[in-house]
Amino acid sequence: MVKYSREPSNLTRSAKAYGAYLRVHFKNTYETATAIKGMLVKDAKRYLNDVIERKRCVPFRKFRGGVGRCAQAKAFKHTQGRWPEKSCKFLLDLLKNLESNAEVKGLEQSKLRLEHVQVNRAPVGRRRSYRAHGRIIPFLSHPCHVELIAVEDEDHVPRHTSTEKRVVKLNKRELARMRLRTGKSLS
Repeated sequence: MVKYSREPSNLTRSAKAYGAYLRVHFKNTYETATAIKGMLVKDAKRYLNDVIERKRCVPFRKFRGGVGRCAQAKAFKHTQGRWPEKSCKFLLDLLKNLESNAEVKGLEQSKLRLEHVQVNRAPVGRRRSYRAHGRIIPFLSHPCHVELIAVEDEDHVPRHTSTEKRVVKLNKRELARMRLRTGKSLS
């Protein structure tokens, strides 16, 4: 069994999914996962499909060195963005797994919200690339671990607003200041 970095706020109303040693770039997956954090699961799936179709981009905020600018990033108040297809496909598979786990628990699919999304680096995969003059250089892959936790949104009861006037209680100092300002005594 996998140990998650944190537990959900409500165990009975949550579902989890985990992907370990995924052969997909860590940095791209980090940015993609950060973009879907806090979304409803159905909205996250729609967003990732839009990224695959290049209708929307993933804003690159942390790992942005050498990333080109795109107009679609303006929607996120950012300038740099990309369309990491492979990361989106892996995250879509994890979201599908998360929905299945939620269904087993009897949670309502339309109310699932991604509360926790985390991407960690996995050990580097090492291969070789053969170059001219008999040289060999490393050919590394940077896989990652991804964990998702979704919590079912609770129905919020609207706050009761009372029509009664609130009584303001003043201490001695505030009463003295009021008397000085108005020149009268309040008692």
